[in-house]
Amino acid sequence: MDDIALQLAMSKKTLYKWFENKDEIVQAVIKAHLQTNECGCEEMSKTAANAVDELLRIMALNKKLFSELHPSIFFDLQKYHPGAWSLFNAHKTNFILTKVKANIRRGMEEGLFRSDLDVDVMSRLRLAQIELVFNPDIFPPDQFNIGEVQMECLEHFMLGIATLKGHKLINQYKKVTEEE
Repeated sequence: MDDIALQLAMSKKTLYKWFENKDEIVQAVIKAHLQTNECGCEEMSKTAANAVDELLRIMALNKKLFSELHPSIFFDLQKYHPGAWSLFNAHKTNFILTKVKANIRRGMEEGLFRSDLDVDVMSRLRLAQIELVFNPDIFPPDQFNIGEVQMECLEHFMLGIATLKGHKLINQYKKVTEEE
């Protein structure tokens, strides 16, 4: 609380007027961040030309965020701020999972993603991929840029669920030419 008060150029007494403890501050920050993220994702979904464009736009939005996050943030939230961790988990299962499912269904309707996909399985696989990148044992932060790893995982995921039409569109967005 001393550090927070110092950064805000206010007394701890003033800080305690608005927040009972550090957990409340962390929860408020996490809640605001998640709401901002949700609004950004919703806007990207509405304005995207197709399911592939939607995924690429959302990842571009999150790439900077992922690059600035240290993987220990999740460990710290889980260990020291269970209320904030609960907010994050609720966001993950209520918002992110729902958005991934909707995107896969959209891609299937557009003929960009295979029609034989199990949407529940594939959406949970994608969610697990997102989380996996933050595991410092697998991707040590001093060796990997989390934003870049997320983009690699997304590309791998999209190519795995894409139809030939989807592959061609992904290559268009990436400005890649390859022979069939």
